[in-house]
This record gives sequence, structure tokens and C-alpha cells, in this order.
Amino acid sequence: MSGQNSTETRERLIEAAAQTLRTVGYAGTSARTIAKAAGCNSALIFYHFNGVDPLLLAALDRSSEQRMAAHQEAVAGATTIEDLVEVATTIYQADIEGGHITLFTELIGAGIARPELRQEIVVRAEPWIEFIETTLDRVIGGSPLAKLMPPRDLAYAAITFYLGINLFTHLDADRTRTDALFGLAARVAPRAKLLTMRLPRRKSKPPAE
Repeated sequence: MSGQNSTETRERLIEAAAQTLRTVGYAGTSARTIAKAAGCNSALIFYHFNGVDPLLLAALDRSSEQRMAAHQEAVAGATTIEDLVEVATTIYQADIEGGHITLFTELIGAGIARPELRQEIVVRAEPWIEFIETTLDRVIGGSPLAKLMPPRDLAYAAITFYLGINLFTHLDADRTRTDALFGLAARVAPRAKLLTMRLPRRKSKPPAE
């Protein structure tokens, strides 16, 4: 198998794995279903990835890489809580339509029954927590809100909430309640301005002569 053909086969398998996981879930995903979607022999999954779970993790990694790049660009201009709420709403809608959270939540669910997947998922969640923490620290760092709710804690709460609402959205197709939550956040955000004003730095006293 030439290098180009090998690369093309890996790409087809990753794309097929992502599509299969989105459409039939982890329970319905197997080497056979992925290989059928990719149009190749199922033995190639084990040749290239050493199993179905490593292939599914590779599909999650690909999706995460693409979404992270898009999200970093989206939040780059955010300077206020209102901006972040607006961006978060857009990100939520894009992730629902693109299916990234479906990949994540399906593998989280699989990790309950398959302990070997748990650490892999935890490792892949950490960059997202760090991304949210860094963004929050840039926007509210040094403010009373950051003192009250440290960005690291807020980041963990945000990703937990985000995964939860996306999971619920898949269980209940009616998105009006989730949309109402983002609407509530948008109404509350302007009232948090006083809490996000950075505290003035204390001037150091001149050394005593």
C-alpha cells in the first residue's frame, strides 16, 4: 500500500467513523458499519488504528482540532461577558448542527461501561477547560467576579453545563428551553458589568529613606 493510498484510507476511515458515531451512536458503531461507510475492508481499521475505539478517538481528535480553531477565532474579539454569551450561543448552535458534541457525549457515555475509555476522554476534555479558562481570565481576570468565581472553576462549570445541555438537546429535540437559557444569560450579562470591572492596582509605597 503506497503512502498516498494509506493516507487516503486513514482519512476515509476517520470521516466514516465520525459520521457513523453521529448517526447510529456508539452502540451501533462497529468495524463493519464503519468499513461499509468508508467503502473498504474492516481489516484496515485494525491495520491503521489497532481497533474501533482508537479510530473513534481519532475522529474525535479531528473534530476537536477543527472546532477549537473555529472557537479560538470566534472568541478572539470578545472583551465583555455580553460578548462571551453571544459567542457561546453561536458556538452552541454550530456544534449542534456540526455534530461535534454528539461525538463527545457518545464516547463519554461509552466510557461508563468501558473504563479504558474514561482516561482518554478526560485527557481530551482538558484542552477545552484550559481554553475556556484562558478566555475567561482574559475577559474577567482581576475583577470582583474573578475573585468570587475563579476562571478555572467557571471553566469546569461551563464545560459541564455545555455537555449537559447538548446531551439533553439530543434526548429532547425541542430546543426552545435551551434557547431560553441562553436568552436568560444574555439578559443577565449586562447586569454583571460592575462585577467584571477590574480592581485598580495598589500603588506601591516609595521606599523609606
